[in-house]
Amino acid sequence: MDMPKTAAALGIFDGVHLGHREVLRTAAGQKENGLMPCAFTFPPESTAFKGAEGYIYSSAEKEYILRRHCGMEHILSPEFAAVCGMDGEIFARYILAGELNAAFVCCGRDFRFGRGASCGAEELRDFGRRFGFRVQTVEDVCLDGTRVSSTEIRRLLLAGNVTAADALLGEPYMIRRTVTHGAQLGRTIGFPTINQVFEPGQLVPAFGVYASLTRTGGREYRSMTNIGVKPTVDYGGAPLAETYIHGFTGDLYGTSPEVVLLRFIRPERRFGSTEELKKQIAADVSAAVEMP
Repeated sequence: MDMPKTAAALGIFDGVHLGHREVLRTAAGQKENGLMPCAFTFPPESTAFKGAEGYIYSSAEKEYILRRHCGMEHILSPEFAAVCGMDGEIFARYILAGELNAAFVCCGRDFRFGRGASCGAEELRDFGRRFGFRVQTVEDVCLDGTRVSSTEIRRLLLAGNVTAADALLGEPYMIRRTVTHGAQLGRTIGFPTINQVFEPGQLVPAFGVYASLTRTGGREYRSMTNIGVKPTVDYGGAPLAETYIHGFTGDLYGTSPEVVLLRFIRPERRFGSTEELKKQIAADVSAAVEMP
């Protein structure tokens, strides 16, 4: 089936923050003109734009947000290596006008493309006139005098300041990963948890305990999430999010519940015994689920 005429939002969209959402909203608004909203982006794992701290969201998490929260009906996300060598004209002709069949293209004012990032908004407008698409650039978004950026959000997450990070993201920071099997220690001490492992190269928020909400099966539950490496039990694996879901019973293995972080409670620490850990978990759960 031929691609319908589209409105294409261009960007890395790591974090899908308020600035990104303004670009995406501009593309989504073209649906009323008969254009299908779509996004051109790259897998975060394949780009050099993730910063030294890692990328905020995995490909699956980013695509989920783009589709469910930003109205994108089609996403083109090629490997960066497959596109970075194209000059600007080839990209505009064969990707934007060709593969995406774009009639409208929008991007941030500082968006760069083409081999060596040689092209910007003016070149994009020139190519649009030649290849049949209209171009609109979107200004930066500022919040309380701060330019919204993925770099600032990474800094806040690494500091455990999820409240400020959530404000720049436009919604709470989300962990949406497949639930994997763990040692099941939580079940033996009365606090069964789900384990969601971060990907290699992905940013991991500050190790510690967070008040959270978990969404699964069409319902929302108060929860408590520990991010880290479980030092008390010498876990030894990759950093993970371990979440106790208050009031939930059931098996979530193999599913991808949505865990959103609301507030940092305390740093991760090693306890002297399982009994000491159990007492602290009880206090953490109370602090998380009784949060206003």
